[in-house]
Order: sequence, then structure tokens, then C-alpha cells
Amino acid sequence: MRSHRVNKMAKKENIRTPIVCVLGHVDHGKTSLLDRIRGSSVVSTEDGAITQHIGATIVPIDAIKKMSGSIEKMPINIPGLLFIDTPGHHAFTTLRARGGALADMAIVVVDINQGFQPQTIEALQILRNYKTPFVIAATKIDKLHGWRVNENEPFLKSFSRQNDRVKDLIETRVYELVANLSDLGFSAERFDRVTDFRRNLAIVPVSAHSGEGIAELLMVMIGLAQRYMEQELQMSVDGPGLGTILEVKEERGLGPTLDVILYDGTLSVGEELALVTRSGVVTTRVRALLKPRPLKEILVEDRFERVKSVTAASGIKVSAPNLEGAIAGSPVQVIRGDSNEVIERIRREMEEINVKLSPDGLIIKADTIGALEALSKELESQEIGVMRAEVGPVSRHDIIEAETIKNPYYRAMLCFNTPILPDAADMLKEESHSKVSVFEEKVIYKLVDDYMAWRDDLKRKTEQQKFEQIVMPAKIRVLPHCIFRQSNPAVVGVRVLGGTLRTGVNLIQKDGKKVGHLKSMQQNQENIREAPAGAEVAISIEGATVGRQLAEEDDLLIDIPERHVKVLEKEMLKHLAISAQEVLEEFTSMKRKNDPFWGK
Repeated sequence: MRSHRVNKMAKKENIRTPIVCVLGHVDHGKTSLLDRIRGSSVVSTEDGAITQHIGATIVPIDAIKKMSGSIEKMPINIPGLLFIDTPGHHAFTTLRARGGALADMAIVVVDINQGFQPQTIEALQILRNYKTPFVIAATKIDKLHGWRVNENEPFLKSFSRQNDRVKDLIETRVYELVANLSDLGFSAERFDRVTDFRRNLAIVPVSAHSGEGIAELLMVMIGLAQRYMEQELQMSVDGPGLGTILEVKEERGLGPTLDVILYDGTLSVGEELALVTRSGVVTTRVRALLKPRPLKEILVEDRFERVKSVTAASGIKVSAPNLEGAIAGSPVQVIRGDSNEVIERIRREMEEINVKLSPDGLIIKADTIGALEALSKELESQEIGVMRAEVGPVSRHDIIEAETIKNPYYRAMLCFNTPILPDAADMLKEESHSKVSVFEEKVIYKLVDDYMAWRDDLKRKTEQQKFEQIVMPAKIRVLPHCIFRQSNPAVVGVRVLGGTLRTGVNLIQKDGKKVGHLKSMQQNQENIREAPAGAEVAISIEGATVGRQLAEEDDLLIDIPERHVKVLEKEMLKHLAISAQEVLEEFTSMKRKNDPFWGK
């Protein structure tokens, strides 16, 4: 009996803290939900109130028990939950042990008032691909019309106190989510109606603002971890620590430090560590380990506790020599034994960075590998090519390389949360380097939006210039009794029958015979440069004499150069008005009578 108890206790000690990733659509309240759990206010410090860096918060089991009284009845093996708050909706794939998801479980946050959004659906598809168990947190129940807030109460208790109209509204919104999930191939139900969590997704209605439903959300996560993930959470207590760098920070009195998520094994002071810097894989020795206080987010924690050793899963600050240039998002590993083997493994992982490069594309820079991958993924979804992707600040070399890009729409650089070095900034101020556009932002989707707006505007201007330079099709008729001058130049009144008439073009008869050069145009005694179909104007024609090259009621065409016809037919046809298309067809048919391939 005693032996059985000892084994069971040993087993319990070997279960690590599950890592929980929080995903969902922008603005649906991911960080607010975590703020409620940890009682902090990280969300207000983020640019655009959107999380742009990956944070880690350890929530000990005692705190979870305190928040959720009903959980006391459950036998609990796990030491707590390590929550990861991720930037945007792509970062789940970024924050990983290369080759697999770093998170053991996920919470998908959905605003119960807005329902599924494109980014929610994408998050669900990612979780399906990685086979990651998850729970739906249907947030903002306090925003439902008529909802009576019961601060910090379990959802079911608060729900029982609502009036029938509000209860019906909650049921309707939950079943809308059930239907959405069913369309995506998931079977789901409200958490208290789920009997088999392997077969059904649990939907937990919550409010980050009032704390309602938080107890049940935590209870469901603990239950999931214990019932279905005990094997995945087993680890060797003595195994070498494996982790991912969240951020590189300069700390007063310590110099450069690493914020690390340790997802397997142990890490101790004095151990040798392999990590990635901009100059390659290096090794160092751990000088100090600083752990955030429970329920404090590692990115904003200002008081740390020094520890001798840490066990997965944990968020930990590492102080060591040679951390300059360490790359966020890259792997770290404790070296026990052959250092070359560890270094080679990390080098291979770094070669697998998930950025799809194209020979025709932009240069992108970011402060972390994760941000680089997320930005690359966002651009890929918009079918925007990436020629080069690097972690680090913008240098003179980057500007020079961007200037060599032939495609004007890609002659730009996107910089996410990374500085422009002073010499590069000076270079950009020089007129000779003004053809490179540099976009800086701390919010990924805004960065992509700014670039796309610039590109679309450039395309419009380019097309407009092309239209202005190309000789456009037009057909005119010389009006009777409107011969104002016979010659030198001939001045006649005409009606534009189709297309757009512009000055500076040559006129021909319908059989191709030359008439003269349209020099100027007047309407209501004012000089104009162009006239649309239906307009009646006076035109002056150099080299023409009325009675020889033209006469009253003659129909004349604009003589379009062959190379202009090629551009019009291949690139601009859809932009031409119907009347202009008809005139162009009449003109090309006349030209192609003798040469069928003219203008093709």
C-alpha cells in the first residue's frame, strides 16, 4: 500500500505545469481575460490595446482553488497553469517548440455579442492542425442587453439569477456558436452539458469585466489537463531544460537578460546554455535565475525572486554573459554532455524558420523571430511577396538593397517594432534615397494596412499617368454650318461621337487617310484639353484644309500609334468606357484589313 502511494506521489511530482495559449480575434478581449485572472492591467500598456509581445503568467493551483471553490472536490495533480498571451492571431504557430505547438491547451476567446470573425476561424483551423485541445471562452456576457452583473460569481449561479429574456438571449448566442463550430466540423456544447470532453468542445460564457464565469473556465481547463493530458505532461525532472526566448531585455545591474518559457526539463544556476544570437549559436553559463511572482506577467514584472533552479513549465528571466544580440523567438537548451550535438540541433531549428521567401517581394525587419513569422504570414495571406526577412534594426545596407528592387510596388521596407539606425535614418532624408518607402509600426495588421494603402495609391497614380500618356480612342463628326476657318489652321465645330477627345493627336478619315494634327480645343470660348463623348467643341487642325482633307459631316478617328494600341488592348480595355471600346474596335478593324497582326 505504501509503495503504491510513493509511486503515485513520484508521478505527481513529475507532472509539469500545462502551457495554455490564449487565441482569438483582435479586440475580443484576450488580454482582458488574463488581466482578470491575474488581477493586473497589462492591456492598457499595449500599443493600440493589442498585445504585441508574448507574455507568460503562472497561475498557481492555490490561486485557482481560491477563485473556484467547486474545484476543491477534485483530486489535483498539476501545480497550476502557465498562461501565454499571444500577439495577434498567428502567434500560436510562432510560439512553439519547433516542429510542434508549444502550448498544451488553448482558450479561444470569442465576443458573444459579435460571434465568429475571420481571425477566430483561422485560430480554430490552426488548433485543429496541431491537434491541440481547447475551450471556447464566450466573453463580454456583461454587455448583453439586460444582463444583471454578479461580481466574480460562477456563470451558472449568475445565469440562474437572470430574467427569462436574458436567459433566452444567452441560450440563443451559445447555440449560434455551436452552429458555427458545427459548420467547421467541431461538436460543441455549453460546458455544463458536456459529458465527454474528448468528443465535445466546451463553451464557457464569461465576463473579464465582472469576473463571472472565470471560476468555471479555470475548472474546465484543470479538468481537461488532468483527465486527458497526464501522459503529455509527464517529464523527466532531471532532463536538460528546453525553452523559447520571449524577449531580450536590458536590466539595471544585470545587463542583457532573457525572458524564457521553459517547456521541458529543468534549468539551474551555473549550467551551460546554448542559444541563438545574430552572429550564430553561442554558449554561456547561467549567472542568475529570476522568477516573476505568481500571477505576475513576466513582460511587466518589476520585482523578481531569485531562485537556484526552475522546472518546466515556467516563465523565467535568465541572467548570463554573452547575451548581446540574442534573438527573441529562438530556442534555448541546457547543455549536459556533448555541446556540439546541442548546437547542431539548434542550428537546424533556426534554418526551419517559417518565412516563405520570394524572388519578387519586400524586405521585412522585426525585433523577434515570432514577429517576423507573424508578419510574413500576414503578408502571405494578402499575396504580398517577401524577398528578405531579418531580425534586427534597419541599417544602411538594408536601404541600399531596397533601392535595387526593380518592382516599384516592392521598393519598400516594413519594420515591426525595430529601430532605424541613425546612419540609415540620415540616408533616408537624402533626396537621392527618397525612392525607398519605409513603414514603421508596433501593430502588425496596421503595418500591413499602411503598406497596402501606399501600394494601392501608387498603382492608381501609375495607371493615371499611363492613361495620360497613352493616345486614347475617339471618334468625332464635323458639324454642319460650323466651319469657322478654312485652313492655317482649319477651325471647325465637332461633336464627340465616342471615346475621349484630347488635344495633341493626329486625325484620320475612316479609310485611314491623314487629315491633320489637332492642336487646340475650345468649349464656350474657353481652352480645354479633353472632351467626353457627347460634347460639342471647336477644334483647330494644323495641316488640314476644309474641302480637301475634310468636309462638313465627315466622321474622323484619332490615329493611335501601334504600341499604344497594344497597351490599350492588353492592359486598359476594362478601364475604357463602352463607347471608347467600340471606337477602338472600329479603328483596329480598319488597320487590320491589310495587316491582320497590326497592334497585336
